Amino acid sequence: MAIFDGKGLMFEESDWFIVNFLRMLWNYGFNSIRMHMWVEGILDKFMRIYQYQQFGYSFSSVEGLLHATGGDEFLALLNQTLEEAMLAQGFSQAFINEIATPISRASYLQSVRLHAFVGSVALSCADSGLWAVDGGNKRVCSGLLYHSKAELIPARVTNIAIKTRPSKSGNIAHLYEVNYVGDSGPAHSLYDIVVLATPLHQGLSDISFSGFSPSLPSHFPGAYHQIVTTLVLGRLNVSFLDARRDPSQFFVSDILMMENENLGIASLNSLDPVHITPGYSRPPASQTAVWKIYSTEPVTEEQLRMLFVSRERVVVKSWLACPSYRAPERQAPSFILHHNLYYLSPIEWAASSMEMSALSARNIALLASHRWHGDASKVDQEDLHARLRGEL
Repeated sequence: MAIFDGKGLMFEESDWFIVNFLRMLWNYGFNSIRMHMWVEGILDKFMRIYQYQQFGYSFSSVEGLLHATGGDEFLALLNQTLEEAMLAQGFSQAFINEIATPISRASYLQSVRLHAFVGSVALSCADSGLWAVDGGNKRVCSGLLYHSKAELIPARVTNIAIKTRPSKSGNIAHLYEVNYVGDSGPAHSLYDIVVLATPLHQGLSDISFSGFSPSLPSHFPGAYHQIVTTLVLGRLNVSFLDARRDPSQFFVSDILMMENENLGIASLNSLDPVHITPGYSRPPASQTAVWKIYSTEPVTEEQLRMLFVSRERVVVKSWLACPSYRAPERQAPSFILHHNLYYLSPIEWAASSMEMSALSARNIALLASHRWHGDASKVDQEDLHARLRGEL
């Protein structure tokens, strides 16, 4: 990893741990060690959610889930920026500007002015021990679908309508009519329980709701943040990053950018193949490779000429990747939209990642099961950490 300030590489990792430690110590004192300990402390508390879910506990709101894992400390992290939280912890402004900001921008393309909880998640990505799936992370989704033995209907949902009918117990049962459009045209199906796993925000969903009282909004407040991913098959212009470096000796794979209006990009990463063959090693920058550029706006032809000495192919994908975070963060919607209509995406307003969505999905599965069977003893319970520790 290296950090580029617009003029040159102001920091570059070595293959040797002791060299990296001494470089960070010389430039920033013990700030890097303290950042690791601070982030690990936050994540260790949040990891309690796995134990809670193992014992079947679930939560109806993001705030309830966070409070159960980290108490008032976690709710406070939603109400202050990452910069404010780090300054309060004693981190230097130079370390925040030169290390924390590039890491935050590389993760979410947002500066240290996002809220501190998602900021701590971003900082955790700078640590080692991150994993990818051989063949591509998309295999997680296809594998889960296969093992669940679920029936997949490839169609676009347009409307969800509430239907009622008397039950055998004399109460009113609620059913949900899901209307959708597939290859064979419009159709609909009735369900007892529905989970919405797409954000109900402008530009991400056009699902409407009918017959609900009170009515459900088709779009919740708040905006999602645009990320433009540009994949370039080509040779990197190493002289732009470091005029003295021989490209054959340049093995940096992750280049994080400091906040600089003239750069216009957040990070530049060398991508490995989705299938790693035995003996594979990353090529030096003198060879053609696939590079990924993160930016909030499309990369210009001028920027591409500046970054690469040659290009064989360029692919651009623009997408609304994650919420536009702020502090204090607005209260996230409930996981429960109606009696048995559930919503997965509120967790993204705490932090957006594959793991967070998986945790939200398991929480909803537990929540739906408990509420369907009338078991309130494992929903929105407090002091679980002390209770489970006592039981064990």
